[in-house]
Amino acid sequence: MVPSSKYHKLQGKHVIVIGGSSGIGLGIAEASLVSGAGVVTITSSSRAKIDTAVSRLSSYATSPDQRVQGFTANLAGEDAENQLDAVFQQAVEAAGTIHHVVFTAADALSLTMLQDMTPEKILAACQMRFVAPLLAAKVAARYLPPSRESSLTLTSGSAAWKSTPGWALGSYFSGGLQAVTRQLAVELKPVRVNAVAPGFIDTGLWGMMSDEVKAEFVRNTEATVPTGKFGQVEDVVEAYLWVMKDGNATGTVAGSDSGFLVV
Repeated sequence: MVPSSKYHKLQGKHVIVIGGSSGIGLGIAEASLVSGAGVVTITSSSRAKIDTAVSRLSSYATSPDQRVQGFTANLAGEDAENQLDAVFQQAVEAAGTIHHVVFTAADALSLTMLQDMTPEKILAACQMRFVAPLLAAKVAARYLPPSRESSLTLTSGSAAWKSTPGWALGSYFSGGLQAVTRQLAVELKPVRVNAVAPGFIDTGLWGMMSDEVKAEFVRNTEATVPTGKFGQVEDVVEAYLWVMKDGNATGTVAGSDSGFLVV
Protein backbone atom coordinates (compact mmCIF):
# COMPACT_ATOMS: atom_id res chain seq x y z
CA MET A 1 0.00 0.00 0.00
CA VAL A 2 1.31 3.47 -0.91
CA PRO A 3 1.59 5.69 2.19
CA SER A 4 -1.16 8.30 2.02
CA SER A 5 1.26 11.02 3.13
CA LYS A 6 3.18 10.68 -0.12
CA TYR A 7 0.52 12.55 -2.07
CA HIS A 8 -1.93 13.71 0.60
CA LYS A 9 0.55 16.31 1.72
CA LEU A 10 -1.94 18.55 3.50
CA GLN A 11 -3.20 15.68 5.63
CA GLY A 12 -3.25 16.82 9.24
CA LYS A 13 -1.52 20.14 8.48
CA HIS A 14 -2.41 23.55 9.87
CA VAL A 15 -3.16 26.07 7.12
CA ILE A 16 -3.74 29.74 7.86
CA VAL A 17 -5.41 31.87 5.19
CA ILE A 18 -5.04 35.59 5.75
CA GLY A 19 -8.16 37.01 4.15
CA GLY A 20 -9.92 33.65 4.17
CA SER A 21 -13.51 34.75 4.84
CA SER A 22 -14.47 35.36 1.21
CA GLY A 23 -13.41 35.06 -2.41
CA ILE A 24 -10.26 33.17 -3.30
CA GLY A 25 -9.19 32.94 0.35
CA LEU A 26 -12.41 31.18 1.32
CA GLY A 27 -11.98 28.82 -1.62
CA ILE A 28 -8.45 27.95 -0.47
CA ALA A 29 -9.77 27.22 3.02
CA GLU A 30 -12.47 24.97 1.57
CA ALA A 31 -10.03 23.11 -0.66
CA SER A 32 -7.54 22.69 2.18
CA LEU A 33 -10.17 20.96 4.28
CA VAL A 34 -11.20 18.70 1.40
CA SER A 35 -7.49 17.91 0.95
CA GLY A 36 -7.30 16.70 4.54
CA ALA A 37 -5.85 19.69 6.42
CA GLY A 38 -6.21 19.09 10.14
CA VAL A 39 -6.74 22.75 11.04
CA VAL A 40 -7.74 25.70 8.89
CA THR A 41 -7.42 29.16 10.41
CA ILE A 42 -8.88 32.15 8.60
CA THR A 43 -8.60 35.88 9.25
CA SER A 44 -10.71 38.88 8.34
CA SER A 45 -11.23 42.39 9.64
CA SER A 46 -14.90 41.49 10.20
CA ARG A 47 -16.00 39.19 13.02
CA ALA A 48 -19.36 38.68 11.34
CA LYS A 49 -17.70 37.53 8.09
CA ILE A 50 -15.47 35.15 10.03
CA ASP A 51 -18.43 33.58 11.84
CA THR A 52 -20.31 33.11 8.57
CA ALA A 53 -17.26 31.63 6.86
CA VAL A 54 -16.41 29.27 9.73
CA SER A 55 -19.98 27.94 9.66
CA ARG A 56 -19.74 27.35 5.91
CA LEU A 57 -16.28 25.82 6.10
CA SER A 58 -17.37 23.28 8.69
CA SER A 59 -19.47 21.59 5.99
CA TYR A 60 -16.29 20.95 3.96
CA ALA A 61 -14.59 18.96 6.71
CA THR A 62 -14.10 15.34 5.70
CA SER A 63 -13.28 14.11 9.20
CA PRO A 64 -14.64 14.90 12.69
CA ASP A 65 -11.03 15.54 13.75
CA GLN A 66 -10.69 18.54 11.46
CA ARG A 67 -10.96 22.00 12.96
CA VAL A 68 -11.87 25.44 11.60
CA GLN A 69 -11.17 28.65 13.50
CA GLY A 70 -11.08 32.35 12.72
CA PHE A 71 -9.52 35.45 14.24
CA THR A 72 -9.94 39.12 13.42
CA ALA A 73 -7.09 41.21 12.04
CA ASN A 74 -7.38 44.67 10.52
CA LEU A 75 -4.36 45.09 8.26
CA ALA A 76 -5.26 48.54 6.99
CA GLY A 77 -3.54 50.46 9.79
CA GLU A 78 -0.09 51.11 11.17
CA ASP A 79 -0.44 48.27 13.68
CA ALA A 80 -0.86 45.61 10.97
CA GLU A 81 2.22 43.70 12.13
CA ASN A 82 0.96 43.51 15.72
CA GLN A 83 -2.47 42.43 14.48
CA LEU A 84 -0.90 39.65 12.44
CA ASP A 85 1.33 38.50 15.27
CA ALA A 86 -1.68 38.32 17.59
CA VAL A 87 -3.49 36.11 15.08
CA PHE A 88 -0.54 33.75 14.73
CA GLN A 89 -0.17 33.50 18.50
CA GLN A 90 -3.87 32.69 18.94
CA ALA A 91 -3.76 30.16 16.11
CA VAL A 92 -0.78 28.33 17.62
CA GLU A 93 -2.18 28.40 21.14
CA ALA A 94 -5.51 27.02 19.94
CA ALA A 95 -4.35 24.44 17.42
CA GLY A 96 -0.58 24.02 17.40
CA THR A 97 2.12 24.45 14.76
CA ILE A 98 1.29 26.33 11.57
CA HIS A 99 2.59 24.63 8.41
CA HIS A 100 1.27 26.75 5.54
CA VAL A 101 0.43 30.46 5.31
CA VAL A 102 -1.51 31.93 2.39
CA PHE A 103 -2.04 35.67 1.94
CA THR A 104 -5.13 36.68 -0.05
CA ALA A 105 -6.33 39.71 1.92
CA ALA A 106 -7.21 42.64 -0.32
CA ASP A 107 -9.25 45.80 -0.56
CA ALA A 108 -11.14 47.20 -3.55
CA LEU A 109 -9.26 47.21 -6.84
CA SER A 110 -7.34 50.45 -7.44
CA LEU A 111 -8.30 51.22 -11.04
CA THR A 112 -6.90 54.72 -11.51
CA MET A 113 -5.71 56.44 -14.65
CA LEU A 114 -2.26 58.01 -14.41
CA GLN A 115 -3.56 61.57 -14.65
CA ASP A 116 -5.87 60.93 -11.68
CA MET A 117 -3.18 59.56 -9.35
CA THR A 118 -2.07 61.45 -6.27
CA PRO A 119 0.54 60.53 -3.65
CA GLU A 120 -2.29 59.93 -1.20
CA LYS A 121 -4.06 57.48 -3.52
CA ILE A 122 -0.85 55.61 -4.27
CA LEU A 123 0.15 55.27 -0.62
CA ALA A 124 -3.36 54.23 0.41
CA ALA A 125 -3.38 51.50 -2.24
CA CYS A 126 0.05 50.27 -1.09
CA GLN A 127 -1.13 49.22 2.36
CA MET A 128 -3.12 46.10 1.48
CA ARG A 129 -1.41 45.33 -1.82
CA PHE A 130 2.22 45.48 -0.76
CA VAL A 131 2.83 46.56 2.85
CA ALA A 132 0.53 43.99 4.44
CA PRO A 133 1.85 41.01 2.40
CA LEU A 134 5.44 41.89 3.36
CA LEU A 135 4.49 42.16 7.03
CA ALA A 136 2.69 38.83 6.77
CA ALA A 137 5.92 37.29 5.47
CA LYS A 138 7.86 38.85 8.34
CA VAL A 139 5.46 37.46 10.94
CA ALA A 140 5.08 34.06 9.26
CA ALA A 141 8.86 33.59 9.39
CA ARG A 142 8.64 33.61 13.21
CA TYR A 143 6.14 30.76 13.32
CA LEU A 144 6.71 28.44 10.35
CA PRO A 145 9.00 25.48 11.08
CA PRO A 146 12.29 25.79 9.13
CA SER A 147 11.55 23.06 6.61
CA ARG A 148 10.69 22.72 2.94
CA GLU A 149 7.42 21.23 4.15
CA SER A 150 6.48 24.73 5.33
CA SER A 151 5.28 27.34 2.87
CA LEU A 152 4.19 30.93 2.42
CA THR A 153 2.09 31.80 -0.62
CA LEU A 154 1.41 35.39 -1.69
CA THR A 155 -1.18 36.64 -4.17
CA SER A 156 -0.05 38.64 -7.18
CA GLY A 157 -1.92 39.08 -10.48
CA SER A 158 -1.69 38.83 -14.23
CA ALA A 159 -1.51 42.64 -14.41
CA ALA A 160 2.23 42.22 -13.83
CA TRP A 161 2.56 40.88 -17.37
CA LYS A 162 -0.18 42.52 -19.43
CA SER A 163 -0.94 46.20 -19.81
CA THR A 164 -4.47 47.60 -19.62
CA PRO A 165 -5.43 51.26 -19.21
CA GLY A 166 -6.16 52.12 -15.60
CA TRP A 167 -4.16 49.22 -14.19
CA ALA A 168 -0.86 51.02 -13.47
CA LEU A 169 -1.13 50.50 -9.72
CA GLY A 170 -2.27 46.90 -10.15
CA SER A 171 0.65 46.23 -12.45
CA TYR A 172 3.06 47.90 -10.04
CA PHE A 173 1.96 45.88 -7.03
CA SER A 174 1.62 42.59 -8.91
CA GLY A 175 5.07 42.89 -10.43
CA GLY A 176 6.60 43.94 -7.13
CA LEU A 177 5.10 40.98 -5.30
CA GLN A 178 6.46 38.59 -7.90
CA ALA A 179 9.94 40.04 -7.51
CA VAL A 180 9.80 39.95 -3.73
CA THR A 181 8.55 36.35 -3.84
CA ARG A 182 11.86 35.31 -5.36
CA GLN A 183 13.74 37.38 -2.79
CA LEU A 184 11.81 35.89 0.13
CA ALA A 185 12.40 32.37 -1.18
CA VAL A 186 16.09 33.03 -0.52
CA GLU A 187 15.69 34.91 2.76
CA LEU A 188 13.25 32.45 4.35
CA LYS A 189 14.82 29.20 3.10
CA PRO A 190 14.26 26.33 3.65
CA VAL A 191 10.66 27.56 4.05
CA ARG A 192 9.25 27.72 0.54
CA VAL A 193 7.83 31.03 -0.73
CA ASN A 194 5.69 31.23 -3.85
CA ALA A 195 3.01 33.42 -5.39
CA VAL A 196 -0.11 32.83 -7.42
CA ALA A 197 -1.06 35.32 -10.14
CA PRO A 198 -4.78 35.06 -10.88
CA GLY A 199 -6.30 36.65 -13.95
CA PHE A 200 -9.90 37.79 -13.92
CA ILE A 201 -11.63 35.72 -11.23
CA ASP A 202 -15.29 36.04 -10.26
CA THR A 203 -15.09 37.36 -6.69
CA GLY A 204 -16.47 40.26 -4.68
CA LEU A 205 -13.49 42.43 -5.65
CA TRP A 206 -15.47 43.47 -8.71
CA GLY A 207 -18.10 45.03 -6.44
CA MET A 208 -17.11 48.53 -7.56
CA MET A 209 -18.87 47.73 -10.86
CA SER A 210 -22.62 47.84 -11.31
CA ASP A 211 -24.28 44.54 -12.20
CA GLU A 212 -24.76 45.71 -15.79
CA VAL A 213 -21.16 46.86 -16.23
CA LYS A 214 -19.80 43.68 -14.69
CA ALA A 215 -22.02 41.47 -16.89
CA GLU A 216 -20.73 43.25 -20.00
CA PHE A 217 -17.14 42.98 -18.77
CA VAL A 218 -17.57 39.23 -18.19
CA ARG A 219 -19.10 38.76 -21.66
CA ASN A 220 -16.27 40.66 -23.34
CA THR A 221 -13.66 38.71 -21.38
CA GLU A 222 -15.22 35.33 -22.20
CA ALA A 223 -15.33 36.29 -25.88
CA THR A 224 -11.59 36.96 -25.76
CA VAL A 225 -9.87 34.36 -23.56
CA PRO A 226 -9.05 30.90 -24.97
CA THR A 227 -11.01 29.04 -22.28
CA GLY A 228 -14.16 31.02 -23.08
CA LYS A 229 -14.85 31.30 -19.37
CA PHE A 230 -14.32 33.98 -16.74
CA GLY A 231 -12.14 32.47 -14.02
CA GLN A 232 -13.87 30.76 -11.11
CA VAL A 233 -12.61 30.52 -7.53
CA GLU A 234 -12.62 26.73 -7.64
CA ASP A 235 -10.26 26.92 -10.61
CA VAL A 236 -7.59 29.22 -9.22
CA VAL A 237 -7.40 27.58 -5.79
CA GLU A 238 -5.77 24.58 -7.44
CA ALA A 239 -2.70 26.74 -8.09
CA TYR A 240 -2.46 27.55 -4.38
CA LEU A 241 -2.80 23.87 -3.47
CA TRP A 242 -0.02 23.00 -5.90
CA VAL A 243 2.57 25.39 -4.45
CA MET A 244 1.60 24.45 -0.90
CA LYS A 245 2.07 20.74 -1.57
CA ASP A 246 5.01 20.68 -3.98
CA GLY A 247 8.10 20.53 -1.78
CA ASN A 248 10.24 21.31 -4.82
CA ALA A 249 8.51 24.62 -5.67
CA THR A 250 9.89 27.86 -4.28
CA GLY A 251 10.41 31.30 -5.79
CA THR A 252 7.71 30.32 -8.29
CA VAL A 253 4.81 32.36 -9.65
CA ALA A 254 1.87 30.15 -10.65
CA GLY A 255 -0.53 31.63 -13.18
CA SER A 256 -4.24 30.92 -13.56
CA ASP A 257 -5.74 33.38 -16.02
CA SER A 258 -8.03 31.67 -18.57
CA GLY A 259 -5.24 32.12 -21.14
CA PHE A 260 -5.56 35.91 -20.90
CA LEU A 261 -1.81 36.36 -21.39
CA VAL A 262 -1.68 34.64 -24.77
CA VAL A 263 -4.30 36.76 -26.55
